[in-house]
Amino acid sequence: MKRCVIVGGADIHNYKQINQCLNADDYFIYCDSGLKHMDSLGKAPSLIVGDFDSYDDPKLPVETITLPTVKDDTDTVFAVKEALKRGFEDFLLIGVVGGRLDHTLGNLSILLKLDALGHSAVILDDYSEMTMVSRNAAEIDDSYAFFSLINLDGSPKGVTIKNAKYTLDHADIPCDYQYGVSNEVLPGKTASVEVDAGRILLIKDF
Repeated sequence: MKRCVIVGGADIHNYKQINQCLNADDYFIYCDSGLKHMDSLGKAPSLIVGDFDSYDDPKLPVETITLPTVKDDTDTVFAVKEALKRGFEDFLLIGVVGGRLDHTLGNLSILLKLDALGHSAVILDDYSEMTMVSRNAAEIDDSYAFFSLINLDGSPKGVTIKNAKYTLDHADIPCDYQYGVSNEVLPGKTASVEVDAGRILLIKDF
């Protein structure tokens, strides 16, 4: 099935970096002020959702779901739930981190939700690529400047890192001591990260 790309309203400066990661057959959901990125991304919306409190409804001839301003879900979370209803299992989220910290942290939790469902999900911004490591090991090639591991929910146990400047062997990274920041892949190698149980956030910096 096609990948679902969800576009939020956080700032994007390096459109070239983002565009390199987009596919011709992606299904695009633009969330409210995420529509400001449409021209620079060069991708027409497949679906538009939002309460339009931060961006005027452009009235495009595209399926649009208008949300109430008073609701439990942010526009981005609603877009994810709507995509799940439509059967999507592979997600790329852009324009969802940076700027407001509350929205950034809230949107990072989307990775937890999608991972719990067994789905693939990546958040991409100008500087990095973010995904959860849980059931399957992750690999990081040496084209990335740095990579970091962050314990978001207290669940990861037995973290192992290989072929990196700082290695781990079935260790724990607690929430109150995030010592897995700014690691480096050994030149010419491919680093790997795996967990015995739970999940951990992997951030790969360009």
